[in-house]
Amino acid sequence: MKNNKIIIYIGILAIGLLLGWLLFGGSLKEEADHNHNEVTQTNQMWTCSMHPQIMQPEAGDCPICGMDLIPAEAGADGLSPNQFKLTKNAMALSNVQTTIIGNATANADNIITLSGKIAENEEANAVQVSYFAGRIERLNINFTGESVKKGQLLATIYSPELVKAQQELLTASTLKETQPPLYKAVRNKLKLWKLSDDQINQIESSKKVKENFPVYATVSGTVSEKLVEQGDYIKQGQPLLKIANLNTVWANFDVYENQIPNFKVGQAIAITTNAYPNEVFNTKISFINPVLNPQTRTVTVRAILNNRKELFKPEMFVTGIVDAKVKDEKAQLLIPASAVLWTGKRSIVYVKPDVDNPIFEMKEIVLGSKLGDNYEVKRGLQSGDEVVTNGVFTIDASAQLQGKRSMMNHKKTISEQFEVGKQFTSQLQTAYDAYIKLKDNLIKSDAELAKNSASTLYKALQNINMKLLADNEAHTQWMVLNKTLKSNSKAIANSEDIKVQRKQFKILSEHFILAVQSFGINEISYKQYCPMADNDKGGYWLSKEKQVLNPYFGDMMLKCGEVKQVINNK
Repeated sequence: MKNNKIIIYIGILAIGLLLGWLLFGGSLKEEADHNHNEVTQTNQMWTCSMHPQIMQPEAGDCPICGMDLIPAEAGADGLSPNQFKLTKNAMALSNVQTTIIGNATANADNIITLSGKIAENEEANAVQVSYFAGRIERLNINFTGESVKKGQLLATIYSPELVKAQQELLTASTLKETQPPLYKAVRNKLKLWKLSDDQINQIESSKKVKENFPVYATVSGTVSEKLVEQGDYIKQGQPLLKIANLNTVWANFDVYENQIPNFKVGQAIAITTNAYPNEVFNTKISFINPVLNPQTRTVTVRAILNNRKELFKPEMFVTGIVDAKVKDEKAQLLIPASAVLWTGKRSIVYVKPDVDNPIFEMKEIVLGSKLGDNYEVKRGLQSGDEVVTNGVFTIDASAQLQGKRSMMNHKKTISEQFEVGKQFTSQLQTAYDAYIKLKDNLIKSDAELAKNSASTLYKALQNINMKLLADNEAHTQWMVLNKTLKSNSKAIANSEDIKVQRKQFKILSEHFILAVQSFGINEISYKQYCPMADNDKGGYWLSKEKQVLNPYFGDMMLKCGEVKQVINNK
């Protein structure tokens, strides 16, 4: 009996355990799976809905627009430390294009196009000087550009020294029979002052001293510079005029350092100019400067042009076309010029190692000669590599923001301020003032005025001189920003739809905010934000006043928004 009770208790316990497993086992599994998911979520990457190129390991604000980051798509695992991935949306927005490179034969189309200017032929130039001191009584040349001929009267000069020398001649002429050496010495003295035998004989025969003496042109040409005025006192040997003989002119072209081996004296060059678009002027290279310009890293290549018909004017822009014959016929690895970024001595490209996925990686390469629109690659790539040929600056900015190797080596973040000169700041300030005018016209919902303001902004951006940025990283940063700034301001200027203008203004503002933060202006600026702009995606803009006036809605929601940041880089 007692054993039966034990068996019953054991059975009840087993049934209870079975029921417990059936009732709670699934939930325990779910909890375990949930905990596992929590662990795996620690590898979650975060991105920005407006700037998909942003990838950060934790939640936060977008470094470009300040919006809250959202979870990024999974699948970025397995990348090397220097590789990064873009979303399909980011690829589309950036218009990224790639090209698979391969070996090209050396006898392909190796046409090199050069840009240059017409200059005076210095070998044919002359300086007209005065051979005696005195005062210019009359100057017969009235303006620069006037044509003169050899023997033409240029000026009349009063010279006390010449008056005295004439008196000596008249005295010596009475003694020429008795003291011929003295007479000859006086005549030679006048010849040293460039008086002709006819002029000296005329003085001697008239027995009268001439007070004013003429100065005649010794060469023919065009007056390129007038160095004196009527009434000026001049010294012996002082230049009066610069005369250029424009029967021949120079066409000077700048050739980059890596192109120098493609050129030699005597090589044929075809020259064209916008002034005569249907004409080609064939000549030969006459000179290659042996000294490299250290600032531009170029040498001057020169050709001489016949200009008897006066077609070419100094400072006229010309284009030179040269057929660069490569020395050997072996296969070369060529890369489109648009794929290359330069920073100091380094040349870099971005490659796409995975054909099926938008994964990118920076590579440093060594370039050879430039052949047409391509560069020869000596080291760093191989045939079959897929390189980025369009959207390279955007790819580089994405690498920089993700902390990967980039052109700027991630030494500065995109929000840090660069030290720039007053001239660059002043030019950026002009563009900022035009931007504010555009913003004000969008507040008024006036599409026509917005068009005009955007056109003014575009011109101001074009007038900003990148050469004022000595810092390599600052120069590159401005190139990245300015491309988008000009593109969107031009899009606004070409649109009459206020909705389209406001959509472009949002992108314009994001990049202008970065420009102001990175380079600074001469006043305090307010970064303002409306969460309802662009269909509740939010939009930023800059303002000179703290008061919020909304450019995305105008009168509909004039005061919708808030000040997010006060930017003071003065």
